[in-house]
Amino acid sequence: MFTPRPLLDSIDNPKTLRRMDKHLLPKVCEELRSFLLESVASTGGHLSSNLGTVELAVALHYVFQTPNDRLVWDVGHQTYPHKILTGRREAMQGLRMKDGISGFPRRHESPYDAFGTAHSSTSISAALGMAAAFKQLNSSQRAVAIIGDGAMTAGMAFEALNNAKDTGANLLVILNDNEMSISPPVGALNHYLAKLLSSRFYSAVRKGGEKVLGIAPGMLELARNFEEHMKGMLIPGTLFEEFGFNYIGPIDGHDIDVLVSTLSNVRELEGPQFLHVVTKKGKGYAPAEADPILYHGVGKFDPKVGIISKPSHKVTYTQVFGDWLCDMAALDQRLVAITPAMREGSGMVRYSREYPDRYYDVGIAEQHALTFAAGIACEGIKPVVAIYSTFLQRAYDQLIHDIVLQNLPVVLAIDRAGLVGADGATHAGSFDLSYLRCLPNTVVMTPSDENECRQMLFTAYNLNQPVAVRYPRGSGPGVAVDTKMTPIPVGKAEIRRTGKGIAILAFGSMLSPSLEAGELLDATVVNMRFVKPIDTDVIRHVGETHHLIVTVEENVIMGGAGSAVAERLAMMGLRPQLLQIGLPDLFIEHGDPTDLLKDVGLDAPGIKRSIEERIASSTSRTE
Repeated sequence: MFTPRPLLDSIDNPKTLRRMDKHLLPKVCEELRSFLLESVASTGGHLSSNLGTVELAVALHYVFQTPNDRLVWDVGHQTYPHKILTGRREAMQGLRMKDGISGFPRRHESPYDAFGTAHSSTSISAALGMAAAFKQLNSSQRAVAIIGDGAMTAGMAFEALNNAKDTGANLLVILNDNEMSISPPVGALNHYLAKLLSSRFYSAVRKGGEKVLGIAPGMLELARNFEEHMKGMLIPGTLFEEFGFNYIGPIDGHDIDVLVSTLSNVRELEGPQFLHVVTKKGKGYAPAEADPILYHGVGKFDPKVGIISKPSHKVTYTQVFGDWLCDMAALDQRLVAITPAMREGSGMVRYSREYPDRYYDVGIAEQHALTFAAGIACEGIKPVVAIYSTFLQRAYDQLIHDIVLQNLPVVLAIDRAGLVGADGATHAGSFDLSYLRCLPNTVVMTPSDENECRQMLFTAYNLNQPVAVRYPRGSGPGVAVDTKMTPIPVGKAEIRRTGKGIAILAFGSMLSPSLEAGELLDATVVNMRFVKPIDTDVIRHVGETHHLIVTVEENVIMGGAGSAVAERLAMMGLRPQLLQIGLPDLFIEHGDPTDLLKDVGLDAPGIKRSIEERIASSTSRTE
């Protein structure tokens, strides 16, 4: 149970919040921020971003008639205050845990979650679609997109902004700007301007002036130019005005009175509105304010002490990549590294400091990242793109059209392959083997341990074609990493255990549990290493000498590595029994990764059980 908080505990839903007197809202925010810190410290999750949206969440639910009015939060890792205010306060005890609530908005979780999000820069498009639907239905409902300054780096956000004016819909876009400090420009003058520009009086005067001056087009144009010039001097809204939005702000996102007043005005305005709100990541918790990156995603910790880094004896795949990247850069001046805003997550901090002139963080712009890499590769420079499996999906056309079709030597270091745990289905790398192996000119590697990951990265770098090296989140089986770099023969598997009757063909992270199952079943176990090109010789050998071939992968079964084996067996005219074990045809929810793998039968007992069930089924059919 959480510490009692009188006001917050009385809010069962936003309707309760809206019945409160406005003067109580600062106290509600204080209790909400305190609860949020206590809650996340006990479960782990995203902290800095959520501490920064407390007042904004309170103000939005206080002003708008949610859930009838729709709030679409971009990415969604800043929605904990929103969840707490919408009837999920007690459920925060199970945040991101198996059978608990998600760390992101989910439509099926609550009617207040208007749109499921977790990937960046989708909010404006989704909210605009809702606003267009409301217009078509002659509904007075409102749609609001809340998007961060980082998410505004993605082209999709600007595509939506560009389309908004043409729809004529009543859309409010709130830019949650937490990179800019709340300095003197965001003071009394800007608050006054925000109230003025969001008022119905200003809107009416503006429309009336257009009608009067419209009789003399030259005067109207002069007035518009004067208005834009004055607003451009005082506020940074000219860009958004050019998109057809009425720009308002910037305002202090931690001043609940200003937020409520401004939002109340904006809700009554017609057409596209853009409200610029300045917040501070980690607001109200000094350690998070000082280091919002460290406190972005946290495990359990004591708020009185803060996060204490504990040395880990296990090397993660991400660390293996980061170390290799630095070592390879020292050997080859042509190497450049590219990331779409995932420097820390992809293990590139050290590289970015040691090789700043050869490091490119392109922002949350995966499509641009890949085509940018393609352009670099055209000129003889050797790009390595560090990207999460789930985010590579967002740039699939660029991968096909700009890299693979032109057979350009771009290395994709694909992190977070397979199940990722607490972040759930939106972040799982469940599909990459399926969507990569169908591409011509492409080599796809699946390292089974830490050392193999390093050697595969070296191998990939020295190939003159598109190459993907995909590895899971976290640590491997604990194999020591050889600092030397030795190329691995492309397309060659290795037999790790020789047994009888059953051959287990394991891909990547599934080698360790497959070896355990192989010992119990006296099965042959093969570390396949490559999904493409796949080792035809090994497949022929096991197909001719074993009656049951089992493929194991941490990827969806459909179209995955097991399908590649099935295709080869069919081409050879070999007909052993084939069992494909992998992720089922559904989205795997959030939870502890070990438990999730167990649930889908991708641990050693699960692999053994699946094989025994197939053998038993085959035996019963022949009797």
